[in-house]
Amino acid sequence: MAEDATSRTPPHSTEAEQAVLGCIIMDSSTTAGDRVMDLCLTNGITEESFFDPRNRAVYSAMLEMNRNAKPLDNVSLIAELKRTGMLEGIGGAGYVESLQERTPFSSHAEYYIGILRDKHLRRKMIERAAKTIENCYDEKDHDDPQAVLGEAEKSFLEISTNRSDTMGWSDAVELSFKRLDAMFNNDGHTLEGLSTGLTHLDEKLMGLKNGEMIVIAARPSVGKTSLAMNIAESVALGRDMNDIPVKTDGGKRHPVMIFSLEMPVEALTKRMIAGRAHINTWRLNRNLCPRAEKQMLTSNLFTAYGQLKDAPIYVDDTAGLDIMDLRARARRAKKAYGIELVVIDYLQLCRCNEKARQSRVIEVSEISQQIKAMAKELKIPVIVLSQLSRANEQRGDKQERPKLSDLRDSGAIEQDADVVFLLRRPSRTPTDKDFDDKTLAIIDVAKNRNGEIGEVKVNFFAEYTRFGDREIERKESDNFQSSEGEPAPMTSELPPEQDPLL
Repeated sequence: MAEDATSRTPPHSTEAEQAVLGCIIMDSSTTAGDRVMDLCLTNGITEESFFDPRNRAVYSAMLEMNRNAKPLDNVSLIAELKRTGMLEGIGGAGYVESLQERTPFSSHAEYYIGILRDKHLRRKMIERAAKTIENCYDEKDHDDPQAVLGEAEKSFLEISTNRSDTMGWSDAVELSFKRLDAMFNNDGHTLEGLSTGLTHLDEKLMGLKNGEMIVIAARPSVGKTSLAMNIAESVALGRDMNDIPVKTDGGKRHPVMIFSLEMPVEALTKRMIAGRAHINTWRLNRNLCPRAEKQMLTSNLFTAYGQLKDAPIYVDDTAGLDIMDLRARARRAKKAYGIELVVIDYLQLCRCNEKARQSRVIEVSEISQQIKAMAKELKIPVIVLSQLSRANEQRGDKQERPKLSDLRDSGAIEQDADVVFLLRRPSRTPTDKDFDDKTLAIIDVAKNRNGEIGEVKVNFFAEYTRFGDREIERKESDNFQSSEGEPAPMTSELPPEQDPLL
């Protein structure tokens, strides 16, 4: 199969290659100067973009002349090729002079460049596919098929990563102007990204912005998974933590992809349904709920089930994913479902086979860099959870406030992240002045590349693993309003010794 693929002539267009070279020569003699050469460089055209060795040699000489600010006319090009000893190999001066004659119009340069890119892309895909086929047959040196698959996905991912999709300066200025102009006419509800579902957190962040890597960091069992899942649920349903449609986009639903490396999908969905229905599963499982309460909770349960069943949430609970594999799966989900948010739970459970034999710091650094690259490539926000070290418990701070430097395993996480949430609950620290406030949770926005930093106080109901706005009256935030208008009571609490696994 591999031999059949490699024996065929790879895709190419000699005419398009000659036309691009001819456009460069023609353009050199006009007032536009090096416009076509600039187009080639902007579109990532290299020597390898040309299949014909003659055209590759000519373009290589053109690149050298462009670097040295030499004119790219026929006379100068022939002299350069002669100096480097390549002139006779391409067919002499006659071939160079024929390039301009074979080019209809230099104004069509972008079209010819597009053909070159397309043919080169096909050749690169064939080359990588042939290498994958060879590795599949070679069971001696490639005995792990999953490793072969990961290498194949990585090689194809590199092709798309190298594409030039940068927005033009004029378009970027226009887009930024429209966003700033909208702020003058808004009623206080304009966000630059997706809503988190928490009012004051949105005010500080201006939403979860495209291309950003958002890190939620905390010690174990503080609530980072709950916060991430609450945000994912809010984004997918277009409703805030109080079940009110998000005002910024009229309650629009946004597809979400969750990579749950720690919890199976069944546990995740159970937690989401119970949290949205405000069901205390600990009390319910021990038959501690009165009959009347059970009836109201049943109504809430079916309401939550109906809302979440059709929610655009996609979960991959494969354990120990390699980061390149995870990135490839996210790209496929983007194409298949149009996902607008990715959640990864959590970073330290990801692997990087390429760096696994080196230190853990190097491996985590590579994972962090790939997550940031994924956010930029897919042009969506990526929320990634991360563990904190015990440093905050050993500093002697009575409130045990975590710092950015406490991010576990690598300082690259702090460097790559655009936004970092440091989550803590004072009720878990006996020496904290707010120890008696059992519902208080503090989201410390310790880093925000494009906005404010500072603490945001929110409510956290451990028995429902659910967050809410702090300023809302207890009677409003503590009651779940079902479609039938029957609120579910939220007065029950777990025994002091019981702390749910978050």
